Amino acid sequence: MTAPGPSADHGSMTGHTPLPLARLDAHLRDLTAFYLELHRDPELSGAERRTADRFAGRLEAAGYTTTRGIGGHGVAGVLRNGDGPTVLLRAELDALPVRETTGLPYAADGEAAHACGHDLHLAAAAGAALLLARAPQAWRGTLVVAGQPAEETLEGARAMLADGLYRRFGRPDDVLAQHAAPLPAGMVAHAYGPVTAGSVTFRVVVHGRGGHAGAPHLAVDPVVAAAHVVTRLQTVVARETAPADQVAVTVGSFRAGERANVVPDRAELGVTVRAVSEASLARAAAAVERIVRGECAAAGCPRDPEIVRLSASPVTHPDPGLTAAVREAHAAEFGAERVAMWPPSLATEDFALFGDAGTQVHGERGIRLGYWMVGTAGPAAWSRAPGTTAAQKMAALPANHAPDFAPDARTALPAAVRALTSAALARLGRS
Repeated sequence: MTAPGPSADHGSMTGHTPLPLARLDAHLRDLTAFYLELHRDPELSGAERRTADRFAGRLEAAGYTTTRGIGGHGVAGVLRNGDGPTVLLRAELDALPVRETTGLPYAADGEAAHACGHDLHLAAAAGAALLLARAPQAWRGTLVVAGQPAEETLEGARAMLADGLYRRFGRPDDVLAQHAAPLPAGMVAHAYGPVTAGSVTFRVVVHGRGGHAGAPHLAVDPVVAAAHVVTRLQTVVARETAPADQVAVTVGSFRAGERANVVPDRAELGVTVRAVSEASLARAAAAVERIVRGECAAAGCPRDPEIVRLSASPVTHPDPGLTAAVREAHAAEFGAERVAMWPPSLATEDFALFGDAGTQVHGERGIRLGYWMVGTAGPAAWSRAPGTTAAQKMAALPANHAPDFAPDARTALPAAVRALTSAALARLGRS
């Protein structure tokens, strides 16, 4: 079935317009300027100083008690509005090491770009924070708006939580987040069950014995051993994973040697394992380590390989009850035909750490997570994309992390503000 095309009419919705959203039009020009500013000046993971200051300034101007420097450049703004639940809205600060090729007049000029949509997430969070602050009569409770650093390196959520995010600013009942996706702008999509995969990233060093290319029998070639590792790793999915499981093993980097006539003494691999169940992830990660050690032993390497786990993230499981409530709010806001289902994805996130998966970090249990996709493709791009079904068109559009990925700000930004604001209102107390 072809998905409905996006609409530029951000004011159209079914049912009664919530009071905060009735004031969105008055702030759209300013929010769009903020989005363009973020897009034009991206910062990489762990270096988001200007981005954090801009976001914190927006929260302060809206009346939030704002703290900077949480777990790095993390930001949290708190607005207390009587008795009621505590809801945390999370957006990410960091960009990717990608050179943008969109050709947009506000494109980033450098070796970093917001190719994953975090600029849209931040602008939408700033918009939701402002609209809710301007309409305190529409809700009750405590609203926490967080700007998370270093999501792309899977370090930022853990760092903020370890720095006392919940202890210092209150344990949330619900944590809400959305992510840009190449759906039509004006659509959202929810998943029941896992929505993003868990992952483990390895740095592997294979040690050989260097020598002359003309006397390979006097050397132990780590390139050949590492090549066998790469080839053998393909069997983790092909022969050690059930066909129904979603698992991917990727060798994303292979570095060895400087000269064609020299056998190097080491080769280094970057390996990522992803899966949508924790059991499958653990099994595949263990297989990677076993294969690396086995191939090095078979090659007669003089030293055991180095296998370092650089990062890990758990599977993101949104709470079913919270998902149903937010989905209902989105259906009321956008119309049921613009609320789709989202299949489990092998994209990975550290958002799960804000819930029970991060209990060892923050010490809390029973925190519900809500997470959905928000469309970014404008009407012209969606119409031009080849294909007759939504899946075909999405596959043809620039994907997240691609150098030509960019949301259509005119249609995607107001929809993202509406999605986050209506979700927050669905979970905050009633006045």
